[in-house]
Amino acid sequence: MGAKWFVAVLILYLAGYGVFRATQQEVWQQDGQSYVIFPSGAGLALYYVWRPLTYADGALTGMRFHIGLHQ
Repeated sequence: MGAKWFVAVLILYLAGYGVFRATQQEVWQQDGQSYVIFPSGAGLALYYVWRPLTYADGALTGMRFHIGLHQ
C-alpha cells in the first residue's frame, strides 16, 4: 500500500508541474526565449517545491525560469 501512495503522489507532483509549466510560459521580448514564470510573493513556494524538476526540465529542454514578471 505504501508504494501505491508514493506512485500516486509522484504522479500528482509531475502532473501539477506539467500543467503549471504549460500555462505559465512567457516569451521575453529582450532575448526571445521562453520562460516559465513563477509568481512572486506567496506563490514563491511553488518555485521551491518544483525546483528539482526545473533543473531537469532546463537541462533537457532548454526552458528558462523566472520569479515574477520580467521588468
